[in-house]
Amino acid sequence: MGGWLYSIFRGKENHTVSGAALVIAVFGVASRLLGFIRDRLLAGMFGAGDVLDAYYAAFRIPDFLYGLLIAGALSAAFVPIFTEVREKRGDEAAWKLSSGILFLVLFILGGISLLAILAAESLVRLLVPGFSPEKQALTTMLTRIMLLGPVFLGVSAVFGSVLVSFRNFFVFSLAPVFYNVGIITGVLLFSKLWGPAGLAFGVVFGTLLHAAIQYPSVRSAGFRIFVRDGAELRRDVWRVVSLMIPRSLGVAVGQVSFVAVTFFASALASGTLASFTLANNIQSVPLGLFGVAFSLAAFPTLSAYAAREKRVEFAAILEKTCRQVLFFVVPVSVLMLALRAQIVRIILGTGEFDWEDTRATFDILGALSISLFAQSLTPLFARAFFSLQDTKTPLLVALVSEAVHIAVLFFFVGSWGPVTLAISFSVASIVNAFLLFFLLKRRMEGWGGRAFFFATLKMALASLVALGAVQSGKFFFAIGNVELDTFAEVLLQLLFSGFLGVFAFLIAASLFRVEEVESVRSFLVSRFLRNPGVLKEAEEESNRGTV
Repeated sequence: MGGWLYSIFRGKENHTVSGAALVIAVFGVASRLLGFIRDRLLAGMFGAGDVLDAYYAAFRIPDFLYGLLIAGALSAAFVPIFTEVREKRGDEAAWKLSSGILFLVLFILGGISLLAILAAESLVRLLVPGFSPEKQALTTMLTRIMLLGPVFLGVSAVFGSVLVSFRNFFVFSLAPVFYNVGIITGVLLFSKLWGPAGLAFGVVFGTLLHAAIQYPSVRSAGFRIFVRDGAELRRDVWRVVSLMIPRSLGVAVGQVSFVAVTFFASALASGTLASFTLANNIQSVPLGLFGVAFSLAAFPTLSAYAAREKRVEFAAILEKTCRQVLFFVVPVSVLMLALRAQIVRIILGTGEFDWEDTRATFDILGALSISLFAQSLTPLFARAFFSLQDTKTPLLVALVSEAVHIAVLFFFVGSWGPVTLAISFSVASIVNAFLLFFLLKRRMEGWGGRAFFFATLKMALASLVALGAVQSGKFFFAIGNVELDTFAEVLLQLLFSGFLGVFAFLIAASLFRVEEVESVRSFLVSRFLRNPGVLKEAEEESNRGTV
């Protein structure tokens, strides 16, 4: 029994992008399902009102600090340097580097979080000036509690970066599941004991679990704490920090996006921030399953090719991964747009979450889903630059796109209302993705050409066929005089119409000769049916960088 547990938490390297992405996606599904349960519990208990507005606003300051100092910046800077140090100077030098980064993270995050706790009341007044004094006081209390979380997430980020460097995605992908377990514990248990404060303590508990679940795997990989300093270690740590600074600012710009949403939402109707956050949580499911999963899975491979200066292989894996992301995300965004009302009602429609809350949320979800393809490609494009040890270009692009975001919010929120929060977010996301694409295309010859354009066009056409199939499914229920008043009736319409859409997309994609259909089929057969012939074929494709 002990050996089995050891093998599970030690994990296994994933040498193909699709294999790693599958691991990330499987646990992503589990995490997102728990996320749906979490959001349904929150919506049912509190509705889209003052408590959830304060709860989601309280995330902004801790998330901003974590995003500014750690978030994706640590992994983006740490993985290429750690990989290089380990390959050139051995494991001990690599573990010294990880120890140095861990101590630095604890010192900086601990100190800044303490200062933020002391200044929380003033910060909250600046963040949500439109909240009433009572609502601001609740937001301040929740913020102070949640500011304990970034310290645990900082430790977890170091552990996770080590696991990604080893291509060990199992426990790395399991950590978000435990994070949601902690939050659900706060909703079901802690809130009963301590009221709204229990929700914040649940978030902190989730961050603790996020770090703790990864430690056994990092330890089994060989991680050791080194306290000795040295000139070489200082140089390695500074290299990571120097790469982190532009990336940290880039992530901070992304956090500014949510800060801006929170700021403008505070002046709108009660529940606006809750509706935006709940809708964003829903659309982040395919974003996490496909956009983030594939970009994370490709990152170590891209870093290795960049370190060895294999530009042809780099371009090949980048284009293939980009096409795989679009193959999943484009039809999903179309289905989400067509079935947004049913999705919101099934996931959130319970208890205090009434029809008015539902309408506000699915309007925002529809506007967000338009940019899902751009949101999903941005992490991949950004990590392509990170693999080349360029963190400045994504920062500059993020600054431009955020300027667009704030401009649209400022000029149109008065006339368009709450949906402006989503429209401005989508416009900025599309600008971000297209700028990264063109800048990367100029730098990396051999990808993003005619073949990529026509492949994307065929996926888009197949998705339009899927849209027609979904509308036919909805029409079938309309002519059948189904009332759609109960959970079961709405769920049946969602499943039936969604199935028609997926089936139509796959048929159309096959007729249009979209290569990813066959690649995905071969991969799934090799993984789940264990056909020896297909396994060999898939392995050969993997060696060519196409799986």
